Amino acid sequence: MRNLLYLKDEQIKEFIHLLFYAYREVFSNSKGLFEKKFFGPAHLRAISLIERNPGISLSELMFKLKITKQSLNRVLRELIKSKMIRQVKDDKDTRKKKLFLDKDGKQLFEKIYESQKKRFYDAFKDSEPDAVVKFKEMLRKIINGK
Repeated sequence: MRNLLYLKDEQIKEFIHLLFYAYREVFSNSKGLFEKKFFGPAHLRAISLIERNPGISLSELMFKLKITKQSLNRVLRELIKSKMIRQVKDDKDTRKKKLFLDKDGKQLFEKIYESQKKRFYDAFKDSEPDAVVKFKEMLRKIINGK
């Protein structure tokens, strides 16, 4: 392990704050789109994960979101009712349900993605390729706790 003595508490706190503000800004662009549908951050996270993982099961989604079944069911019920997502019974085990974005869900996700993409593109276009790769590596390490 490398010697990290050069990182002081204040610098680590600054990184945490920067990550918070980056998250806030990336998702603030799409806030208006979601509020029109009376959705919140939990709905956005569910739609994003279902888009990235078509056919994801309820238990996998619960695990990735780190939320309870009760919380997830409320969100999914609202998304199904508004025709953003659909549940399909698993062919092999009919007790399991797979989740997919419906037409309206795909359209909403694309609008959200377009609003977020510009912010990333603008940041990446003025960065060195190595910085972009290292940024991605650091995010993965933060996510994985390593």
